[in-house]
Amino acid sequence: MRPAWQRMKNLYSILGISKGASQQEIKSAYRKLAKKHHPDANPGDIKVEEKFKEISAAYQILGDEKLRARYDRGEIDESGQEKMAGFHGQRGSSSAGFGGGGAEDIFSEIFGNFRGGGFRGRVPEKGRDRKFAIEIDFMEAALGGKRRLTMGDGGRTLDVAIPAGVTDGQQIRLRGQGEPGTAGGPAGDIMINVTVKPHSFFRRDGMNVLIELPISLPEAVLGATVKVPTVDGTVNLKVPPGSNTGTKLRLKGKGIAGPKGGARGDQMVSLKVVLPDEQDKELQDWVTKWAEKHAYDARSKLKSK
Repeated sequence: MRPAWQRMKNLYSILGISKGASQQEIKSAYRKLAKKHHPDANPGDIKVEEKFKEISAAYQILGDEKLRARYDRGEIDESGQEKMAGFHGQRGSSSAGFGGGGAEDIFSEIFGNFRGGGFRGRVPEKGRDRKFAIEIDFMEAALGGKRRLTMGDGGRTLDVAIPAGVTDGQQIRLRGQGEPGTAGGPAGDIMINVTVKPHSFFRRDGMNVLIELPISLPEAVLGATVKVPTVDGTVNLKVPPGSNTGTKLRLKGKGIAGPKGGARGDQMVSLKVVLPDEQDKELQDWVTKWAEKHAYDARSKLKSK
């Protein structure tokens, strides 16, 4: 007497598809069912193993266009045997019973341990990823750096390279540093969520660094060379005579470091004219006399045309 999986009927219903399904739909249906009913995923369950054999045998026929056509024409039965004058003959070379090549090829892709109809060991699975969070300062994000990460498993530590130009909310992946895989599968990864603390006067705009630089009235009117901070340290900046609040100057190459040695951004300096904290009567008197002869409308640009 043939096993139950060889006495099956209607191969299409076994795979849960219609007779008009495409070959790709047949393959997709088989992948889904075979993964669900694989004996390695259901150890010791005889019914599941029989179901797995049933769907595999169905795919051996329906997954082969020539055998499927013969099955649809009624030339072979559900087990792949020839139909002759109302009785089942002996299995010939066209047989597509369980243990052939088509289903095995797919299982080599899905599980990697299916050979010749047998099942060897557990399915290799990737280890779990581990997630961490770190907070870094603006300078470290701009130029890159290193941090030591404590893993929490026996005090193990890991030195983490902070890439130059990392952004707030970016995730750093350390491949293969997570939980070990099973059955020879690859280890998981470490995923590090990065938070960048805001700076007291630097701001970021893409790869550029922005700063508002206060200057005195004489520096604005007469021009000057002033000190300005950058992420690399203090540099000299030439302020042109007649500079106004809002005047923008560029320090080329003083911005965010590019990833993997790429081009750096610039530092954009926005000038802000600042008067003395205490009122100066001499300055007030001079400005009063100056304004009598040099009055001008500072808000002319705000007037509608």
